[in-house]
Amino acid sequence: MTENPRIRIYANRWFAKFAAKEKISDATLADAVHRAESGLIDADLGSGLIKQRIARQGGGKSGGYRSILIFRSGVRAIFVFAFAKSDKANLNAPEMKVFRKAAGIMLELDEDQIETEVEAGRLVEVKDDEQG
Repeated sequence: MTENPRIRIYANRWFAKFAAKEKISDATLADAVHRAESGLIDADLGSGLIKQRIARQGGGKSGGYRSILIFRSGVRAIFVFAFAKSDKANLNAPEMKVFRKAAGIMLELDEDQIETEVEAGRLVEVKDDEQG
């Protein structure tokens, strides 16, 4: 009996610190990925990058954060950047170029290489209670 492969969810070191400071739970991050898996992507930025809204604790998604994820459906999601909409409207062209390049690299890594990134502390796995 085979199940659908589960998507693995990670955050880079910068994003993990941001999430901790802003008290964004793993469940909230996992929810953003599940929405994307269901086709509810706030913005497809191309080259394996998407933008997903994340609700602010005690608030709704509209007053929350915009997160940038490296995303391949059914495989992996990596939170790489976030900002409050009140602080920044969107990524600028140089930022987009950097994140697209990173997406190209990160989506080519195999599971062993991802595990190496986790062990080195460059990636943190997001706990997804829905998937156990």
